[in-house]
Amino acid sequence: MQDVSGNPGRTRWGRFLALLVPIAAIAGAIVFGMSSGAMAASFAVSGQTFKVSASELRGKGFVQFGGVAEEVDGTKHPVAVTGIREAELFDLCQSVKTPGVPVVLTLTAGGGGRPATAKDLLIEAEALEGDVVFEHIHIGQDASTLQGGPPGARGERKAFGQQADAVNIKNLRQVARSTHAGRFTLTGLKLKVNVGSAAKECF
Repeated sequence: MQDVSGNPGRTRWGRFLALLVPIAAIAGAIVFGMSSGAMAASFAVSGQTFKVSASELRGKGFVQFGGVAEEVDGTKHPVAVTGIREAELFDLCQSVKTPGVPVVLTLTAGGGGRPATAKDLLIEAEALEGDVVFEHIHIGQDASTLQGGPPGARGERKAFGQQADAVNIKNLRQVARSTHAGRFTLTGLKLKVNVGSAAKECF
């Protein structure tokens, strides 16, 4: 993953956004500030977000901190960077809507009690909802000292971070900019292109 912590402009931009952009509250109580962070997608993100839902996510090795996703033209988006070392996703759905055209691309997997699995999962999200249970969580830890998540999943020195041994999220609803995984296994994969005004996203 690209280290962006050495770019002062990005750091100032990210900290400025902390005053303007509230990021998701997890379990109704956790709100964290933005920073540029040391983790970013190793690729330029598109100009679109996509939606992800799951009836349940079970994860081991959870970390989270603020970050910035950047498009190829330099457009920047504040994100909540979430890393999970090992994850199981039940009844996974991912959808993206084509701007200006009534077309929705939908991917489903992990149904029938056979969850999709991911190793070293890294997500840059703009919103997250669900019923969350953490095991042995540390809230407010210096983001540069996070450990136990995917390799290198740490933020900027003195920035807000949090980590937990395990996380369980039921009724997951997420709007994301990017997803990266060392390995992603999609059991029972189904991919559909839905056309027309009635085409629906995952939620």
